[in-house]
Formats: sequence, structure tokens, C-alpha cells
Amino acid sequence: MTNEELWQAALGEIELSISKANFITWFKNTSILSSERGKIVIGVPNGFSKEWLENKYRSYIIKALQNFHKEVFEISCLIYSPSNISQDKPKNVDAIKNPEQYQVSSAIPKNIQFKPFGAKSSNLNSRYLFENFIIGENNELARAACWAVSQNLGKVYNPLFIYGNVGLGKTHLLQSIGNEVLKNNPQKNVVYITLEKFATDLIESIKNGRVSEFKATFQQVDLLIIDDIQFLSGKEKTQNEFFHIFNALYQLNKQLVLSSDRPPKSIATIEDRLRSRFEGGMIADIGRPDLETRMAILKEKSAEKGLPLTEEVSRFIAENIKNNIRELEGALNRIIALSELGGKEPTLDFVKKTLETTISSGKKQGINHQNVIDLVSDFYNVSQEDLLNKGRKQEVALARQVAMYLMRSELNISYPGIGEKFGGRDHTTALHAFEKINRELDVNERIKEAVFTLKERLYQLD
Repeated sequence: MTNEELWQAALGEIELSISKANFITWFKNTSILSSERGKIVIGVPNGFSKEWLENKYRSYIIKALQNFHKEVFEISCLIYSPSNISQDKPKNVDAIKNPEQYQVSSAIPKNIQFKPFGAKSSNLNSRYLFENFIIGENNELARAACWAVSQNLGKVYNPLFIYGNVGLGKTHLLQSIGNEVLKNNPQKNVVYITLEKFATDLIESIKNGRVSEFKATFQQVDLLIIDDIQFLSGKEKTQNEFFHIFNALYQLNKQLVLSSDRPPKSIATIEDRLRSRFEGGMIADIGRPDLETRMAILKEKSAEKGLPLTEEVSRFIAENIKNNIRELEGALNRIIALSELGGKEPTLDFVKKTLETTISSGKKQGINHQNVIDLVSDFYNVSQEDLLNKGRKQEVALARQVAMYLMRSELNISYPGIGEKFGGRDHTTALHAFEKINRELDVNERIKEAVFTLKERLYQLD
């Protein structure tokens, strides 16, 4: 296993352990520079990444590396320039790498040209195409809407809003639109950007007194794709600037495509005028893939990676890993890496042993009440202090009740125990919260979506 292959395999493990935003922010443009006697030096693009990887993610990295190379016991980071490293590229391109570093697959038509966007590129990853997106009942509508948009920019479904939980293929679909448009119309200005990157660039433009230039640049695009739009929540300045960019593009019949981990009505603390515009076009969701779709995905991915799996093995994996496509790919990467490393065939027994720590039946071990508080606080954009104190503001009260519900339903904590964790409340408060949310799940789609999303995230924690 080369350093590149080892790092790609480790990244697959790390990606399952931290949030998507953190993964992209801190692990983009990283690679292993050297590996000697259990000491690994990781190349990072700047001092911020060096600090975070060494101080915050050290244990994640060592644990992930040890899954494939047990002798690893120490890591360090070194700031490097990509132009100075080896040109030995990994066999399988990875989503976090800078698109400019990709070698365009031979399966991609040669006439795809990513048109520069001012000083930026389209930021599209050339491996995300409609042709390699697996269609199932869970994503049929979303895929059809995305295809329609790619063939009729600005004329149907504008804006197009795709939502679904993490790891279900939203980014693949969104970027497929951009790649399809550029394949047929290379002259189009297409931009794919995450909301966090958009907000970061906006803040930078404010600091430099170049907000007008920032907005004017975005207003030149024909297709603007923004991923993870839920992170607009609580960012008032960003919301205001995005609103004006949205309006300008919409009035010019330019296409907007947005994605989120939840529907517009469930995004907390965004202005009503934005929510109204998000709901003014087409909204399509992506649900969890069914068994047949998961098996089809495994067969496609394993064939791509040159290690086809038997029907029996594919079924075992698909029956035991149900939550999302990213987990499936992570399991597959682990099987392939260990199979190649040990020179073993991916038999059913080998796969069972390889995935025994990944697959959990029922509720996951190791999750505690603080995990629930962290997730709920982040989801509803309320501070932990507000969540735990006795304030009665409506949005905080709802978040608190949901947290109490999850502690009871998922962790089986007693009602007095829950009350104690929330500032010494009486057990009847926890009982009331549980019963209220339990009733709401039958009649309130917004709360149902929120609880479902939080449960998904809870079981994705390491």
C-alpha cells in the first residue's frame, strides 16, 4: 500500500467520524509526505490546518491510520506546496481533493471544459455525473428534477431545492447538473460552492471593502449551486447579501440550485423572505436507499475499484449498513484496503470480520447525554447554556424538549436523571417533554424531520 493509498483509506474512515464541513475544511489538500518507522508526516496547506490536525484531530488520524497500518504511533504535520510533492496520484480520486488536481476520467467526454469564473473555477468534481448516479425509489424525484434543470437552465424548477440527510448523494446530484451543463454548453458560467465557503468569501470581501465586487462576480453566473444552505441559519449578514444575489439571478432567469440536510421550513433562524423564495420553486427530497439500491451502489462502486463483490457479500453489507451511501462507501473502502493489504479474497467470512466493529445491531454503544446536547444545540442553533437553563423562549423550549425526548427514547435515561441534567428540573418536566414530542411526531412534520435527522446524526457519531 503506497502512502497515497494509505491516506485515501484513512480519509475514508475519518470522513465517517466528523462533520462534512469540518472534514472538507481541515483535510482538503492534505497528503502523506513520508512514513518511516511508525512516524507519519502529513502535508497540509497552511498553519491553521497544521494546528487543527495536530491538536484536535490527532487521535482520529492515528486511529484511522492504524486500521490499515498497525505500526503507526505518531503523526506530525508539515506545511507544503502541492507543486513540490510527488506526482504519483492515487488510483481513485477523492471528493476532498482540489478539482484542479484531478485527472479527467476517460469515461468523461473530452469536450467537458470547466469555464473559469473570474479568478475562481467552477469547483466541480468531474467524477460526479448523472451516468454513475444509482437511481432508486429514494431519489427518483430528485434525480429527475436535477436532470430537467440541467437541460433547461432557468426555465423549470427555479430554484431547485434538494434536501436529505448526510451521505445520501445530494452533492453527487448537484454537481452532476453542473457537469452536464458544461458538457453541452462549455461557455456557461457554472459555480458550485458550499455555503460555508460563500460566507467565508463574503467576510473576506467585507474586510477588504470589496462587497460590491463580490456580489457582482456572483451575479455573472448562469448556474449557481450552493451546497449545505442550512448553514445560513443565524448568519444575518450572509443572509442579507445572499438574498440580493438570489434576487438578481432569479430576475435574470439564471438557475439556482440549493441543497440542505432539511426542508426550508425546518431551517431555524433564517429570514421569512429567504424561506419563501426557497419554497417558491421545486423541492425534492432524497430518502434513505432501500436494500436493492444499496446493493446496486455496492456493485457499481466495487466494480469501479476493481474488486467486484459476490451477491452474498453485497447483500450482507447492504443489510447491515443502512443509513447512507457514505457509510456504504466507507465500509467498501475498508474491505478493499484490508483485502489488498493482506492479499485476501473478500469472502463473506472476511467481510464479516472486517466490519464487525462497524456494524452495530440496534442502538450504538458509547453515546451519552452530552452527545445529544451537542447535536441539539447545533441543530437548533441555540447555545448549550440556553438549552440547559430555565429560559422559556419558544425556540429554546422546543429544542430542550427534543433533547429530553432523545435522552429518554434513545439512551433510556430515567426522567429524574434527565431533569437533573437540565438544571435540576423536576422529573415531571422531562416526562411532559417526552410525551409532548411523542405526540407531535404523529402530526407535526417539522418535528418529525428534526427528530429523524438528529437520530441519524446520533448514530453516526464515533
